[in-house]
Amino acid sequence: MELERVIDLTILTPECTLVDIKKMCQEAVENQFYAVCVPPYYVKDADRILKNEAIKVVTVVGFPMGYSAIPSKVEEVKRAIDEGADEIDFVVNLCAVKNGDWTYISNEINSITGATHLKGKILKVIIEMELLTEEEIVKICEICNEQAVDFVKNSTGLNTPEISPEIVKKLRQYLNDSIKIKTCGVIKNRKHAMGLIEAGANRIGCTDSLNILK
Repeated sequence: MELERVIDLTILTPECTLVDIKKMCQEAVENQFYAVCVPPYYVKDADRILKNEAIKVVTVVGFPMGYSAIPSKVEEVKRAIDEGADEIDFVVNLCAVKNGDWTYISNEINSITGATHLKGKILKVIIEMELLTEEEIVKICEICNEQAVDFVKNSTGLNTPEISPEIVKKLRQYLNDSIKIKTCGVIKNRKHAMGLIEAGANRIGCTDSLNILK
């Protein structure tokens, strides 16, 4: 398979500049990656730079802690899409998860899914598996199944060291077949990336793409 076509080339560091975004977009074009994932501040820039390319623009909502109130996240989604985002990666409210407030989580995922799908765009739900119990992971996946989200993503990347095929297999076990999986975490090389895909990953978020392609 063409590994390039499942990669979301990513830069979400707080100190990244427009120069960094332009460099990443150029790398994405040269290697024909599926998408670039940028901070909301740079969505318009990425959309402009990639205007005549097939590469998608992805951004984050509620990143990285997921603390934002539901209405705030909905407005973030609307603004990002209006500025050119094709896909939204949003972080669930982990405080609500840890308090067992599943009504809140269901309402949150429903609201963000609705706002995204209303514009015909793709939604990925970031659940930060490294911070959750098995029961919490299962419950969030059940809600994602009910709300028919497009993707579930294992992590923001901030709390996950090396991503393993076992994590992907666990998600695949709990999610409906219609829901895809995006991985995030340290990926060592091409063999490692292919192992994630074989385990069930449909998209790979990474910063060191050239090393993966070797």
